Amino acid sequence: MTTRLFRIFGLVLAAGGVLAAQQGSLSGPVAGFIYDSPGRALRPIQGVPGASLIGDAINLNLDLTAAYVSPRQDSAFVVSADGMLHLFRLTSAGPAEISLGGISFIPQRVVFSPAGTAAALFTPGRVQVFQGLPGAPALAGVIKLPAAGSAQVSPVTASRSRQRTPTAADFALSDDGVYLLGVSGGSVRLLSVNGENRSLAPAGAGALVAFAPGGHDAAVLDPAAGLLLIRDAAGAASQRTIAQLDDSLASAAGIGFSQDGAKLYVASSAAKGVVTFDLSANSRSMMVCECAPSTLAPMGSLFRLNEFGAAPLWLFDAGAPAPRIVFVPAPTN
Repeated sequence: MTTRLFRIFGLVLAAGGVLAAQQGSLSGPVAGFIYDSPGRALRPIQGVPGASLIGDAINLNLDLTAAYVSPRQDSAFVVSADGMLHLFRLTSAGPAEISLGGISFIPQRVVFSPAGTAAALFTPGRVQVFQGLPGAPALAGVIKLPAAGSAQVSPVTASRSRQRTPTAADFALSDDGVYLLGVSGGSVRLLSVNGENRSLAPAGAGALVAFAPGGHDAAVLDPAAGLLLIRDAAGAASQRTIAQLDDSLASAAGIGFSQDGAKLYVASSAAKGVVTFDLSANSRSMMVCECAPSTLAPMGSLFRLNEFGAAPLWLFDAGAPAPRIVFVPAPTN
């Protein structure tokens, strides 16, 4: 009789969990959030890494055309179909909108700092940087983006550069919301809300950049020179080559630091996996995925390796005792 009661109780709990998922609730463990572009909605990834599902759309009372989720998964900038920009806190109690002080422009792209405490909102030719996220967003300053410069590039590369809008891999923002890394004119440049604009290292078209959490250490993956670590990019900017370009770094989709800054990750579509560089031990390892990563988007201690779609969502669980790559089944609805 006792065994039967436990079974019934388990079925009730399971039914409750399914109901919560169907209603798009944020109750229970949430591994992160993902923008459903075809569905024009934000969805939770419900459960824990390795045992999670894509939940139903979160009710924001908006028809979305874009969404950018903070690395901490605690907030999101969204663009609604009526052309307005909104900022939402994402909590277990549900989403709550935070005033942006009458901002009316629609950004081409939003790039968060590693910890999500600052964000860079891109518009043609300039970037508006906000600090104090998520609870008290305030404009820290405006950074003018440099022109492409006079670096020699092929007509095909130049055409592609003109057509592209900024992406998270092209730029990196420091957690204090002061410094922005970008690639322009054949070099990685350090820009700031205080008007600084200086070259840090040579870099060609397609180079990827990243800031470490909580400071100004940075990394650059150049398609010709390889992987470079820059200590104190805003100060002495000492440089060290971590790895020369090889097959495992070819066709890199993104780079990023661990939460403690001790490791550097490179997602590679050519190698079909994630390369981990231990910066203190000077070692590297490879984690193979049954996918071809198209991004390396931080989600707390996780990194998302592809976009939402009809295929499974792949996650790199960097915070696990034994790092692993897990998948989230594609939604059936």
